[in-house]
Amino acid sequence: MGRCYSTLLKVIETWQAKDVEGVLAHMHEDIIWHYAAAAMPPIRGKAMARKLLSRFQQDMHGIQWRIFAHAEVGDTLFIEGVDEYQSTDGHLIAAPYAGVLDFRDGLIIGWRDYVDIGVIAQQKTGEPLSKQVLELITRPTAA
Repeated sequence: MGRCYSTLLKVIETWQAKDVEGVLAHMHEDIIWHYAAAAMPPIRGKAMARKLLSRFQQDMHGIQWRIFAHAEVGDTLFIEGVDEYQSTDGHLIAAPYAGVLDFRDGLIIGWRDYVDIGVIAQQKTGEPLSKQVLELITRPTAA
């Protein structure tokens, strides 16, 4: 297991525990985080990341963030996974995504998540998971 992937596993563990400060401990002060690349402007800096994570934390319950595949090249980690959770109003949200994380000095300095926010918006209204989403999220996870 590469060092970047190992760090991501720690981030996942702390996020599932709803430990915002634990997640931030793995981020560089100057992080640029495209949490919905191309759809939303990026978050810049740890202070803005804290605000975003705190907002996310309020509506995400029973977090099951899973990785299906990953590849590490130097200080860059490529991942494919799903963020799955229950919203505060009880809707199942499952967002398949691909992501790219850049590391500097062992910390995440760049984070780009490529996700269809339209799928998330539909699920937040209570629509059931589509067949294609179910097919994507029921695959075995990476070791």
